[in-house]
This record gives sequence, C-alpha cells and structure tokens, in this order.
Amino acid sequence: MQKLAKREEQIMQAVWNLEKAFIKDIIQELPDPKPHYNSVATMLKILKEKGFLEYESVGNMFQYYPAVSKEDYQKHSMKDIVSQYFDNSYSNMLAFFAKEQKLTEDELNDIINIIKSNKK
Repeated sequence: MQKLAKREEQIMQAVWNLEKAFIKDIIQELPDPKPHYNSVATMLKILKEKGFLEYESVGNMFQYYPAVSKEDYQKHSMKDIVSQYFDNSYSNMLAFFAKEQKLTEDELNDIINIIKSNKK
C-alpha cells in the first residue's frame, strides 16, 4: 500500500467520513482554502488508480466510496512510522510520547489495559 500525499489523505478522510460522496460533497469536507473542482476530480482519479477508491455512476455523475478502509490505512501508516522513526519498536514509540508528555498517566493506563485485554 502506498503512502498518500497530504491532499490525498485529506480527500480520503472526507470519503471515509462520508462513506459515499460526490465531488461537491468531498470539497465541502476539505479544509480552507477549498481546492478547485477540477483539482479534486484529478486527485480522485489518481486515488482510483492507486486502488484507494471506487466509484459508481449515478446519472451523469460519479459517486465515490473507499476501496481501502481507514483502519487498514492506519495500520499500514503506523507500521511505516514505527519502522522509520522508532527502530520497529512500539515500546520506543510509546516511550517517546510519554517522555514528550503527550500521554497522560490515565492514557498510559488505558494503553496498558488494552494490551492486557488483548493478551487474554
């Protein structure tokens, strides 16, 4: 699975949120400044070619929907981040966030509980 560029990720976030969407709906979900209709149409074509989107014809328009789930993309992206920045170690990643005080004690306890419940 390929890593998406920033605008591609924004478009996919919009499609994941909407589940099925026309170009005008996707544009409304994107941050300001809103891209031009033709720019979004081009990006959607690229995302289709990359295998991230599918579409169906509704009248003379295309309605887009995800071909890759948000969860699958998250898993792939996290594996890349952990590999590139944390020596393939999730514990190194968690230690980084704990040291940077990005995780509260309650959040760390939640993570520990999730890990314990997954091992049972």
